[in-house]
Amino acid sequence: MLIDNVKIYVKAGDGGNGAVAFHREKYVSHGGPDGGDGGKGGDIVLKVDEGANTLLAYKYKRKFVAENGKNGMADKFHGGNGADIELPVPPGTVVLDAESGLVIADMTGIDRFVLCKGGRGGWGNRHFATPTRQIPRFAKSGVKGEEKEVILELKMLADVGLIGLPSVGKSSILARISAARPKIADYHFTTLSPNLGVVRINEHSNEGFVAADIPGLIEGASEGAGLGHDFLRHIDRCRLLLHVVDAAGTEGRDPVDDIILINNELKKYSEKLAERPQIIVANKYDAIPDGRSELTDRLENYADENGLELIYVSAATGYNMDEMVQTVVEKLKLLPPMTVYEAEYTAPLPVRTDTHEVEIRFDDGIWVVEGEWLWNLVGSVNFEDRDSLGYFQRVLKNSGTIEKLEAAGVKDGDTVSIYDFEFDFVK
Repeated sequence: MLIDNVKIYVKAGDGGNGAVAFHREKYVSHGGPDGGDGGKGGDIVLKVDEGANTLLAYKYKRKFVAENGKNGMADKFHGGNGADIELPVPPGTVVLDAESGLVIADMTGIDRFVLCKGGRGGWGNRHFATPTRQIPRFAKSGVKGEEKEVILELKMLADVGLIGLPSVGKSSILARISAARPKIADYHFTTLSPNLGVVRINEHSNEGFVAADIPGLIEGASEGAGLGHDFLRHIDRCRLLLHVVDAAGTEGRDPVDDIILINNELKKYSEKLAERPQIIVANKYDAIPDGRSELTDRLENYADENGLELIYVSAATGYNMDEMVQTVVEKLKLLPPMTVYEAEYTAPLPVRTDTHEVEIRFDDGIWVVEGEWLWNLVGSVNFEDRDSLGYFQRVLKNSGTIEKLEAAGVKDGDTVSIYDFEFDFVK
């Protein structure tokens, strides 16, 4: 089963909190603060798996959360770092931001990409000792890890795409020119997923290309009809399109009409894709009596009028296959390299803690105060220690939070909640 488009939620680990600790040792006076720093949270890392060609691993599990960093300890012991999570993806996977649809990364030509960075660990109280504050009873909390909802979209890495209506012989041609062995049968939609094949000029040469058989293209494919809508993305990277038609008209269709129909679908899906260079591959030449017919005349006239190259082949007998491969190789030498999508997404800038912005709301009789900087502040305060609590009160006053509460309508005796720490407001 080909799974080539999935939405997943990923979150890096939070950083561990710094420790509040003091050195205690016999015969050592004034040991001082020695709280260790918290560990870093684990990253979410995408890693290319060269042997994979589907996103099937994410069909059932779509939430991934990395390990948090461990808290710091006494004796300046640093908390352990959280373990990273590595997510394997096939080559050619494009990572999109689920909300905006912008490209975050293209896993083409790279081995790994850090999708979400783990949060930094907080400082232990030893960092806050000063000549005037020799016994700090507070430490810094760890920073939250990044989180995202992303779409993984597989766009196959193929130089050449074989396109055309069902039963024109695309899979047969791919099987003839490469080692790929797609399912082949005499009925429509035999091929249910794209097939890749490596094509060589000869067994002693490394010169060649990668070809993809794209199934399911019919009228209305760009709007979701048939299977084509699901697979059009796989020819986005193709540098050259081989437009395969049934030159003998064995199913009663006109090959020129087929070409026009498919090209219209390509144009509806993507203007750039419709402008991609094409070669018309007229298959089933062996079924044409004397090699000439009204259909071949129409094909040749259409090719001349549109400046397209036309090659007659037969997947059944192998007629002209070597010539077709050589023509494709020479054509690819003149075309630009495969498309690699540039990153478009820019992560929002983190909230500056020095702005001290807060959100205040009255909820069920309690004044609730929230803000990113407040979350970090609450995590660094020891509310059972008078000095640490005094530091917390001073920060609220100096940051203007007390003034904002009064402006919002808080009165003496009202209950204020800041991230689960509740207190009675006293002016």
